[in-house]
Amino acid sequence: MENLSISDHPPPPPGYQHQQQQQQQHGGAPPPGGQGMPHGHHPHPHPHPSLGRPPQPQHHPAQMFTTAAQLLDLTDKKLMVALRDGRKLLGILRSWDQFANLVLQNTKERIFVPPNTAGPDQTKGLYADIERGIFLVRGENVLLLGEIDLDKDDDAPPGYELADRKLVEELAKQKKQQDKLKEKKKVRKLGVEGFEGENLGEMLL
Repeated sequence: MENLSISDHPPPPPGYQHQQQQQQQHGGAPPPGGQGMPHGHHPHPHPHPSLGRPPQPQHHPAQMFTTAAQLLDLTDKKLMVALRDGRKLLGILRSWDQFANLVLQNTKERIFVPPNTAGPDQTKGLYADIERGIFLVRGENVLLLGEIDLDKDDDAPPGYELADRKLVEELAKQKKQQDKLKEKKKVRKLGVEGFEGENLGEMLL
């Protein structure tokens, strides 16, 4: 077996030696019906992958990095993250990956109670913050997110005022129960009319 190295020329293509013999028989002229190869010219076929050719980089789909590129500008900034289950989180984005999984630091969960929840005397909405510390958010649960203006970070949301955390939690729980009862009534009415939702069975329980 012949020993080859990277510096060796690649072998000639099939039929090259036969073509050279025909040129010698015709006095160096190109053979009929074919084109000769100039003297001293070496063919350059595609090199074998194992003969010093650098490996080609793997190309991933562009959509995999679209979200990650947008999160790059938001790193180490304070964000508001709204989740699909209705929770609102405020924290500093410290880390993320290509699936938009987020790691938030100094996280606070902000609870909102709309006006008139506690009665007609409640003319403004109430809110309170719950300390959550380091918080890991799955990317598929993120509904939207945005950077918080630090100059207005201490301002209360328009139409809302800060209240006691336990009071806000209790009112938020009552509001959730009321909304659930309303949803059940609506689903029952739709069922009577012949409409059937995806979670109709769960809502009627």
